[in-house]
Amino acid sequence: MTDLLAALLLGILEGLTEFLPISSTGHLLIAQHWLGQRSDFFNIVIQAGAILATMLVFRRRIWELATGWRDAATRDYALKLAVAFLVTALVGLPVRLAGWELPETVTPVAWALILGGVWMLAAEHFAEKRGDVADITWKVAVLVGLAQVVAGVFPGTSRSAAAIFMAMLAGTSRRSSAAEFVFLVGIPTMFAASGYAFLELVKDDALGSENWGEVALAFVAATATGFVVVKWLLGFIKAHRFTGFALYRIVLGALLLLLMPAGS
Repeated sequence: MTDLLAALLLGILEGLTEFLPISSTGHLLIAQHWLGQRSDFFNIVIQAGAILATMLVFRRRIWELATGWRDAATRDYALKLAVAFLVTALVGLPVRLAGWELPETVTPVAWALILGGVWMLAAEHFAEKRGDVADITWKVAVLVGLAQVVAGVFPGTSRSAAAIFMAMLAGTSRRSSAAEFVFLVGIPTMFAASGYAFLELVKDDALGSENWGEVALAFVAATATGFVVVKWLLGFIKAHRFTGFALYRIVLGALLLLLMPAGS
């Protein structure tokens, strides 16, 4: 397989898995086992492509939030997004500086996939008992921020899964409402995390020699695939449960433990 095709496949995989509740880290770990390891810069760029995809999907909603401050409901929602992001930043930065993060190797990622799948099944079960609740409360905003920190510490957890199901447990039982809030707050969160990681690479003079054609192709692939996936998921969850994603995570985690070397 050529390096260009491998870059394309990795970009598509990032776009497919970044926003589905199945962990992009776990899937990239598997893919790079066969397609070859890529630089941290490459991974940052393809994640930026996935973020751009979300911005394109929610471009009208973002514009409404940016320009609709005179409307009380719009202002309230925007402030809750800001609170969720600030909680992630204020808690997550000290955690990052302290080095509290599990390695992106098979065993912790596999267990995060399995436990995350069980968490999803339990969260959806309890959320459905409350009926159809669409409101995003201040409690939900704070807990979504904390859930994003947990996902950052435990690779394989999936930021979207941790935050969506925290929102559902905390009071927003409607899947589409929880997902929209999590995707929107993920835009500044992921941009900040990617920007911080990029600055660390610059500081350590670790950008390396990149093949810019491969990087550009992977970025475009991640953006295009992410756009399709987010659009599809928002429609899917209006009428379907997350059960299939949860079971997939559990099976994938078990296969990782059984079939891949623990130190990979």
